[in-house]
Amino acid sequence: MQGIVAYTLTQQRDLQNPELALDAAEFFFEASSTSVLRDALRPYITEIVPVLLDSMVYDEDDQARLEGDADDADEEDEAKDIKPVFADAKQKGSLAVSNDGAGKTNGQAHESVNGYAYEDDLSEGEIEDDDVHGADPEDEWNLRKCSAASLDSLATHNGAPVFEITLPWLQENLQHRDWQNREAAVLALGAIGPGCIDTVQQHLPQLVPYLLTLLDDHQPVVRQITCWALGRFAGWAAHLTGDGKIQMFQPIMDGILQRMLDKNKKVQESAASAFATLEEAANIELMPYCAVIVQQFVRCFDQYKDKNMFILYDCVQTLAEHAGPALAQPELVKLLMPALITRWSKVQDLSREMFPLLECLSYVATALQDNIAPFAKPFFERCIRIIHQNLQEGFTANEEEYLDPPDKDFLVTSLDLLSAIIQSLSEQQAVALTSASEPNMLELLTYCMRDPNNDVRQSAYALLGDSAIYIFPLLAPHLPPILELVIAQLDLSQGISADPETGYRVINNACWSCGEISMRASPQMLEPFIPRLLQKLGAILTAMNVPQSLNENSAIAIGRLGISSHASLAPHLASIAPPFLSVMRNVQWTDEKGHAFKGFVQIVLDAPEKMEACLLDFFSAMAGAPGVVLTGMGSEGPAEGFERALATYKGMVGQGWDAFLGNLPAEQQQALRGLYRF
Repeated sequence: MQGIVAYTLTQQRDLQNPELALDAAEFFFEASSTSVLRDALRPYITEIVPVLLDSMVYDEDDQARLEGDADDADEEDEAKDIKPVFADAKQKGSLAVSNDGAGKTNGQAHESVNGYAYEDDLSEGEIEDDDVHGADPEDEWNLRKCSAASLDSLATHNGAPVFEITLPWLQENLQHRDWQNREAAVLALGAIGPGCIDTVQQHLPQLVPYLLTLLDDHQPVVRQITCWALGRFAGWAAHLTGDGKIQMFQPIMDGILQRMLDKNKKVQESAASAFATLEEAANIELMPYCAVIVQQFVRCFDQYKDKNMFILYDCVQTLAEHAGPALAQPELVKLLMPALITRWSKVQDLSREMFPLLECLSYVATALQDNIAPFAKPFFERCIRIIHQNLQEGFTANEEEYLDPPDKDFLVTSLDLLSAIIQSLSEQQAVALTSASEPNMLELLTYCMRDPNNDVRQSAYALLGDSAIYIFPLLAPHLPPILELVIAQLDLSQGISADPETGYRVINNACWSCGEISMRASPQMLEPFIPRLLQKLGAILTAMNVPQSLNENSAIAIGRLGISSHASLAPHLASIAPPFLSVMRNVQWTDEKGHAFKGFVQIVLDAPEKMEACLLDFFSAMAGAPGVVLTGMGSEGPAEGFERALATYKGMVGQGWDAFLGNLPAEQQQALRGLYRF
């Protein structure tokens, strides 16, 4: 390894051959990201880190280019400057998780705006559009970004030693007279900071105030990278207490907010991206500052051009997601909603800006709850129009081969906003709005549930479940054809192989919506469908090699099905109960789990003799129910049914009852006697 490291470092220093230098840096990037090679590199970090640091300084050509950057905040963006964005469909159920690792939305990756995210998904030999049409050099993967990414990885896995090697270089360059050295030092600090946070944090009270001064640096690229670096330390600052929060977090937040209105659009972009990162890190800690934040966002809506508007939507929705209740204050609603509506009125139905705008509004509607009511009708009606138009264009494209199919992201984001609005309004308001929709929302929904696109169906089943929760009286007449579609979707053999990840998400949402319908439909409504629903849900419950969340949501759906249709399920209890109890053991106790057990215990009470093979597992499940959940759910939960089941089995076992309970661990016996009267 010593020879390899020495040779590679020699090649990385060869700036006369930039492609070879980049290849060398990529070796360190890949090696530091791989556990076996990472350990082999550790003895050589004193040699590697200085070369990486020197490689992060802009070269003379880049310096000349960047020094020509002017204040351009008043210049309109060209269409080619705006990267395409894509919609994220909603994941439902008690185990729903973010659709991507970072949880980012609106087509933005916070880290990559000024950092060095390595996202090269091109196949070998494939040419990216930007290679032909010309790209911003700052967006290219290059030696500087690769070196920073390698330094980040080394810091993450080696911690303090990397910071100790870097510190003298930082001290020399952070206050360097040449802006390119200051910029590189800030990049280095941001790169290593999170990975070395235990070591770095003792220096941050001195470093952060200096970084804040660089937010006013005369060179835009220094302001730009400083926003990014401060965002990297937002998580540390947000969770300080007392004077620490006042001295660190508030100045960081204020500094980034101010840069969101920089006269340079790239600085605006970096600041907005950094602020979205700060919002995620701070979470509810932002609530006291919502008024200041919203005021600045509104100014940004007034000044931003098209490209940065996309990141501003991300800022707004991230604030709504993490500080929603504070955002619902009437005075903030009066500030924020006019700004959003002004933009809403400017964006054309078929503009790709509609995706992030609709997604943003979905989060805002959820945060504002019934405060969205005065604004809901035009949002709702436009979503219906967009869905109807998109479906019509799709039908036409299927008949006329020369026509391109419409972009399905319009369906995804419109369906998601309809869901958010229905959730936020009172039942009376939601029913009135849906009843007045033209064309009928539920009829359009059935077409979306048949769509070949997985993301569309995923969002359609999310809307179906929300419709069951919030507007069931309107949904009930449509149930027969809808349940036929649900049954067809609950099939693990249908279209999973092409794209398993999104295919499973569709089935997950179908399970969830089935459970929500089962909670509210009468036995007469469900009776014709019970055998097929049970067959499909049972197959998912016992399926191997599928995401665990899918097994769990099918179990919850089966349990909920038992609330009204327990008599129909009771003959199958012996085959249902063992996998149901096994899967539910891993599910966190929430209201959804409580509902599932409320239905399951009804099935048990109809056929208690069929539980012989897993009765102790059932008792263990009852013993594991938290008292706070049982009490909180009241009659909506399983407590009463559990008590009846225990009394039933006590009567069936008779004299051997205490001995039977003795088969349980002592703590479970104690829990049963403490939680239930039997």
